[in-house]
Amino acid sequence: MKLTYGEVIDGLSVDGAAVRAAVFDENAVRAAAGVTMALGALAFGYAFFANVYPPIQVITVFFFVEFLIRVTAGLTYSPVGVLARWLTRRVPPEWVSAKPKRFAWTLGLVMSLAMAVITNVGIRGALPATICLICLVLMWFEAVLGRCLGCEIHGLLVRRGWATKDPAFEICANGACAVPRQPSSA
Repeated sequence: MKLTYGEVIDGLSVDGAAVRAAVFDENAVRAAAGVTMALGALAFGYAFFANVYPPIQVITVFFFVEFLIRVTAGLTYSPVGVLARWLTRRVPPEWVSAKPKRFAWTLGLVMSLAMAVITNVGIRGALPATICLICLVLMWFEAVLGRCLGCEIHGLLVRRGWATKDPAFEICANGACAVPRQPSSA
């Protein structure tokens, strides 16, 4: 049995072209971003306004595990992903390529690891507050506006020639990973 990152949907097409790559439901992705944003904002509020740090210490470790599962196995197997899929079960799926989300979640994995280490060794002040606020803004963009900034970054890297176009990047929300076609030379 071959493991696939994301779901492969037989017969899925975009603009008349068959989609070959694995996909995730954008609605579930956005719901997961909303759940993690709410948890992160609650923990940040306790740390920043009340100087109560155990919630942010626990949440940052949880986020690290959550993003590790998302990056390695996908949203389907992560605890927040299970909840997000349940929350969106009655909404028709909006499919997006899995790999751009993996790139974005890798950024989340790195930031959550940094925050888990920083908060659990007792570092307080501007550094963890800044990283936490960046994370919250990124999750807000995904959950509320449907803008995957990690997907946007990947698209920018490809357009600048700093990364190669992956054929598995076929459908991105809001065209985030679209690469303009090069004019053919005649």
